[in-house]
Amino acid sequence: MNFGGTIRPNNKAVAIFLISVATLYLIYIWTSSTATAKESSAAAEKVSIGEILCAAIAAAEAGGREVKAVREKGTELNEKSKGKTKEGVKDVLTDGDVRSHQVMFSTLTGAFPYVKVISEEHDENNISVESAKFSKKCPALEQISKLEWVPNDSITIWIDPLDATKEYTENLLDYVTTMVCIAVKGEPVLGVIHKPFEKKTYWAWVGQGMAEELLEISKAPEAENESFIISLSHTGDAVENHIKSKFPNANVEKAGGAGYKSLQIASRHSGAYVHMTHIKKWDVCAGHAILKALGGRVTTMKNEPIKYGENDPVLIKNGLLASLHNGDFYSKLFTE
Repeated sequence: MNFGGTIRPNNKAVAIFLISVATLYLIYIWTSSTATAKESSAAAEKVSIGEILCAAIAAAEAGGREVKAVREKGTELNEKSKGKTKEGVKDVLTDGDVRSHQVMFSTLTGAFPYVKVISEEHDENNISVESAKFSKKCPALEQISKLEWVPNDSITIWIDPLDATKEYTENLLDYVTTMVCIAVKGEPVLGVIHKPFEKKTYWAWVGQGMAEELLEISKAPEAENESFIISLSHTGDAVENHIKSKFPNANVEKAGGAGYKSLQIASRHSGAYVHMTHIKKWDVCAGHAILKALGGRVTTMKNEPIKYGENDPVLIKNGLLASLHNGDFYSKLFTE
């Protein structure tokens, strides 16, 4: 018997197979390039900043309701440690943080899927919260002088679902806020700070308008130059000593929450907000936009500008210096 015969391939079958593979490959390339083109086109399309303002207010207030509801349950915060800050302060996470993140993040990404949203927190699979409903023609737009449309890919939204978590766990609720900030090409243009335990929302859009509540508190008498507000948690004693080395009689207030401290500057209770160590941009962006809209200045302690683009670092390494008036005075004070 001859087992050494030759197997002859069926040329027609081979050709059909190769044509099928090539066809499938071309279909894959075409669908991939089509999807990419659609995504690029959507990213380049313009979106209304006014509509984002309406969504940002709704998101901050809905997040605030979650924060308030969790806290009012009593001690059931399910507190977890995220580690420690650079200064050795315990960095905590609660159900209030997570639930607020979920409603805020889903509201904004659901309404604006091609806009980059950066949040302090991340999704937890064991908790689910529905996104907030909002009108794209909300009452806030009545305070706006001119609506603007900008490309989706020029916008970055920063959210802090629960600012002052440590104080939240200690029931120091005056310091607690939820915040949303809209940056265009890295510049903070719109900030929303909501105080859930007071049910008050402060917002401002640079050059366009602001909440009546914010306009009202900003009419207070100008704060004294030698009045400062600093962190309750982050090396407060060292910052206070540094300030008093320059102004022995300075009035220094310690408080929790970057949002709260920004509002204290906006309402002229303090002349400058000083933070000398690392701080994250979701803590700062909304307050930066609000103070900028009021004519204030926000920089690092080294008088460097702060950018909030998608590819900019999250961490501000050289601290924070914010003021409503006399920005040059404070800048020289801390850079000399």
